[in-house]
Amino acid sequence: VQLQASGGGLVQAGGSLRLSCASSGLTFSQYTIAWFRQAPGKEREFVASFRGSGGISYYAHSVKGRFAISRDNAKNTGYLQMNSLKFEDTAVYFCAAGRPILNSIRQIDGYRHWGQGTLVTVSS
Repeated sequence: VQLQASGGGLVQAGGSLRLSCASSGLTFSQYTIAWFRQAPGKEREFVASFRGSGGISYYAHSVKGRFAISRDNAKNTGYLQMNSLKFEDTAVYFCAAGRPILNSIRQIDGYRHWGQGTLVTVSS
């Protein structure tokens, strides 16, 4: 199984970026996909997730209303559209895939497969 995150970069505060997570080696539609992030000196934290079935998405309070998670099962790819970016959104963003139970959908250990991360830097 491989997950390849891409789309990070340098953006000014208020700007937008779209991250992609291309997968291979798994039946993508059967997995919940998620994005986590890790800022320098901080622990990895949940950003958003999208269930493989039912189309239900979940967001961290800090990004709700600004970020949108989506997926294209035909392309085996997940996305994270990030709008109104803030300096505090600066982090390495990781995509993940798994089959978490509801109580674990925001937890790192709910996801078995991880991508390598892509750096998002927001300048103030």
